[in-house]
Amino acid sequence: MNTAGKETGRKVELMDEIFSIQPNDHAIYLEVKQHLANNRQGTHKAKERNEIAGSTRKIKRQKGTGGARAGSIKNPLFTGGGRIFGPRPRDYNFKLNKKVKSLARKSALTYKARNNEIMILEDFTLEAPKTKDYISILNNLKIEGKKTLVVLNEPNKNIYLSSRNLTGTRVVIVSELTTYDILNSTSLVFVESSLDKIQKSL
Repeated sequence: MNTAGKETGRKVELMDEIFSIQPNDHAIYLEVKQHLANNRQGTHKAKERNEIAGSTRKIKRQKGTGGARAGSIKNPLFTGGGRIFGPRPRDYNFKLNKKVKSLARKSALTYKARNNEIMILEDFTLEAPKTKDYISILNNLKIEGKKTLVVLNEPNKNIYLSSRNLTGTRVVIVSELTTYDILNSTSLVFVESSLDKIQKSL
């Protein structure tokens, strides 16, 4: 289709090795899990008893009070005390083999192809960054208001700036395409040149 929402009469053949394989759900799970884990900041922190500000004097005598013994006001059992085994800053990243990531991406694309959620768009550009023009294209394609992922062959500043203020729509280049992005969209739009590139890379 073109940006006016009209069929051009030309057809594109999708490779069976990418868009019609036996999907592997476990590979998809691992790739999505890695994507979400790698996006975690991991800056959570809670103070333990050795980091709490407070006196370390023994607050009552050891025996004879009828209660449990207590060493200091920083005891984790007291209000305001330290936390037992609290969270510490850590890195959640983990490694995933390239072949597993590639299989996951192919599986996700296969699901999109089966559900007729893939659209091929002629290469286009915008003369200036205008959100109104980008919305007009989405309206012409009848996907405005849906979760849309537009895949470009190379970075295009005007298209990116025109789309970034809209909720539910993303613009990425082929090298940034992830399984999570594919599955998180209800309409996957490839520009013609990006489709050639992804079929060569996968």
